[in-house]
Amino acid sequence: MLLHTQFVYTMKTLALAVLASLVCLSASASSPLVHLADTSRKMSFTGLDKKNASVVVLQEANVVFPEILAGNEAESISYIEKFSSTRKSYLVNTYNRGKKLFPKAEAILKKYNVPLEFKVLLALESGFNANAVSSAGAVGYWQFMDVVAREYGLKIASKVKVEKKGKHSKSISTKNKKPLMKLVGNDDRKNFNKSTHAAARYLKDRGRNLDNDWLLIAASYNCGVGNVWNAMERCGKKSPDFWDIKKYLPAETQAYVMNFITLNVIFNNYDAFTKNALCFKDVICIDEAPEVAEDISNASISSINN
Repeated sequence: MLLHTQFVYTMKTLALAVLASLVCLSASASSPLVHLADTSRKMSFTGLDKKNASVVVLQEANVVFPEILAGNEAESISYIEKFSSTRKSYLVNTYNRGKKLFPKAEAILKKYNVPLEFKVLLALESGFNANAVSSAGAVGYWQFMDVVAREYGLKIASKVKVEKKGKHSKSISTKNKKPLMKLVGNDDRKNFNKSTHAAARYLKDRGRNLDNDWLLIAASYNCGVGNVWNAMERCGKKSPDFWDIKKYLPAETQAYVMNFITLNVIFNNYDAFTKNALCFKDVICIDEAPEVAEDISNASISSINN
């Protein structure tokens, strides 16, 4: 009886190990034998016999965060995992499109001692489009507003009102609250080298303002350093980080920073990502088998002795 019980448990363990190797290749981890440990919150063991249970790590997470983002795993890993699944084509396209401009951006950022990870702002801000113009009026690769562009020495194009032509031009112009505008002349915000030098200087200055907290700096690039300071004050902590002030920031900025983290983490593990070999969280099994096997064995021996 003892040998049979040990054999059954050994075979079960081997089966679980094989299953673990498949879990991270699957889009779903719905097997009742295993689950993905969520490192962002404590596990619940309600209804589990803690004395008899054992937690076995069948496969360890293999996602490596860039050095400047290390320490943010627990708060961001679930978001990254979901994004990598639902937006995989976007991540692949962005990585491939960045092959031309990312190295150039890295060379400039390095001159200003700005972390190279900020190159992904090119994708988040403009999608690598020199002619991108936001609804708020930000222009170019790095989406500089007029005032900030001038502050950092960039020449900006003049804005000229566009008159609509056609039968209904008058009715359209009266209904529109804001007249249509177009940019005329050269605009340094559309020049990759000039705008990237300006962006690097801007990020370096925000580092001085925000004690080189890179997530706060990323947030400030999206919503402005004033809004970040206001959020820091509202949270009530002496030296808050991004996670402390996240709920006080605009929803767009919250998503912006999470996407900043996601792009950098995926690109840092890109080979494994494209091979579907990324395991975002430990694959574990909660099993009572070892103690149960021992109880059965002891009972069997006892019955034989009697």
